[in-house]
Amino acid sequence: MNAPGARAFSRLVAEARACTLCEKDLPHAPRPVFRVARGAPILVVGQAPGRRVHETGVPWNDASGERLRDWLGVDAAAFYDASRFAILPAGLCFPGTDRGKGDRPPIARCAPTWHPRFEPFLAPSLRLRVYVGAYAIAVGLPGERGRAVEAVVAEWRRHLAAGRVPLPHPSPRNRLWLRRRPWVERELVPALRAEVARILAARLAC
Repeated sequence: MNAPGARAFSRLVAEARACTLCEKDLPHAPRPVFRVARGAPILVVGQAPGRRVHETGVPWNDASGERLRDWLGVDAAAFYDASRFAILPAGLCFPGTDRGKGDRPPIARCAPTWHPRFEPFLAPSLRLRVYVGAYAIAVGLPGERGRAVEAVVAEWRRHLAAGRVPLPHPSPRNRLWLRRRPWVERELVPALRAEVARILAARLAC
């Protein structure tokens, strides 16, 4: 890693952590939650931090994260190793909740503000991009915007061949959705685990 690039990346991370762009639209003080390092081979793009993640500052530190790590076939130590997994949600801050409807969507201006700026630093090492949930899929696969999540996820083989995997959200709220679509955990998840294992093994062999 060259020094000028390292300094520029460090400045970018500090700027993103201090972001107050959406302060007026949040029901609380901004707290961007993400983990990135140059050299990570896998990028996980979620939707936005939930309340527990907002409170702890640890991404995917909830039941959804437990299921996601199971889908990826990794433990917490591997998942939170920024040299293996970059974690950059569509919305960096918890957007709040709507009574009876769960968390609000990520604030729309966040991803266009930060993702293009991180892309040049992260892209050279990335071998797999995982998009979790409808809003993350819309950010990472803009050509699929407007299609149902099921339709996009059902074409996971095509996307995986291009180094991208769209996933339904692993939230407990989606248990019934997943139960009605057993092919997700019967077919997609084993393929995802195998690809993650292959990529991480290749990284360790270098």
